[in-house]
Amino acid sequence: MIKDFFSLAFKNLKSRGIRSYLTLLGIAIGVMAVVSLISLGNGLQMAVAAQFGVSANQLITVQAGGLTGYGPPGSAVVDPLTKEDADALARLSSVENTVTRNIRSAQVEYNDRIQFRYVGSMPNEKNDLDLVYTSLDVETVSGKKLKPGDMGKVMLGYNFYGKPEEWDGKQITAGKSILINNKKFEVVGIFEKKGSLILDNVVFMPEDDMRHLLEMDDIADLIVVEPKDKDQIDKTKEDIEKLLRNRRNVKEGEENFEVSTPEASLATINSVLNGVQIFIIIVASISIFIGSLGIVNTMTTSVLERKRDIGITKSVGAKNEHIFLQFFIESSLLGLVGGLAGALLGITIGVLGIYGINNALGTQLKPHIDFLLIFFALLGSFIIGGVAGIIPAMKAAKQNPVEALRG
Repeated sequence: MIKDFFSLAFKNLKSRGIRSYLTLLGIAIGVMAVVSLISLGNGLQMAVAAQFGVSANQLITVQAGGLTGYGPPGSAVVDPLTKEDADALARLSSVENTVTRNIRSAQVEYNDRIQFRYVGSMPNEKNDLDLVYTSLDVETVSGKKLKPGDMGKVMLGYNFYGKPEEWDGKQITAGKSILINNKKFEVVGIFEKKGSLILDNVVFMPEDDMRHLLEMDDIADLIVVEPKDKDQIDKTKEDIEKLLRNRRNVKEGEENFEVSTPEASLATINSVLNGVQIFIIIVASISIFIGSLGIVNTMTTSVLERKRDIGITKSVGAKNEHIFLQFFIESSLLGLVGGLAGALLGITIGVLGIYGINNALGTQLKPHIDFLLIFFALLGSFIIGGVAGIIPAMKAAKQNPVEALRG
């Protein structure tokens, strides 16, 4: 019985041709927007996390605030952090170790091509160096990592190796030499691709070499802090903030520094992206609502056009519930088919969008099809179609067979 209703509904929708397709459009656009934008939003969250270097390690980063100009984080501030601040933090009972980091812009030359790239410092002590490698969470694709005591040597981000066109077609590999501010350095290794605009394009240099080359004093652009207890990272963060407020003579709420945990950084990024997604879904819902009004209009018109058919059907024994069910299923199928078309378009846009993000940001994200999202999108469009068709279906069911045959 139900199978017959579905078969009849398909035939009726097909016979109405372009009117049915136009009715589907509103639902399809709304579902397409929801599916594609949620897929793109999830991909964008992963891409932004990669750009900000948010990884699974439980390390805290500290940097000064109060910008005086443009440059890498912590490098152009009114009151910079110092090595003494890092030593003071290391003495906290909740802190295992601290490492200072600096990142500055410098002139890089290779194969007679000159570019300006960021240079990041690498500590000299083995424990500190291991901590930095842990924070970076990256391995080499060519050569080896810097070791304690290395002088006159550097490591490079992946794009130095992976984009030879930037060096007039000549690839930079381990064992070759580059000039940094006109001083020669040997390349010992190349980091694997991380999909980060910073890590993939930075030069890693021993701290002593960097301070001498760039004539830097004892300031620190960034302090990496390793908590003693990874489960008490929030308490360690509070201890750091309290100590720095005392050292920098600032009140709570007026801090001229920032203490960040991986979870907090990722939560901030996700909250912004989630807000954007919610706004876009609301806009897409308007399209779905308009589509549902189209279904109401189409089904109401269908009732008027098929008034005589309803009368004939009732005269041969069809009950009110049969007429209601026929029109209800038709409107539900309008919503379902519109949702299916929108879901397919949304998946296509989402996949193409992920590849676009990869090309734009150099990330290596893989398209992910959320089948649960698609299921609920189709279920929702089916229900919306059914709800939109209730009133026209009730009108059709209440038709008087005699009056319908006269009409």
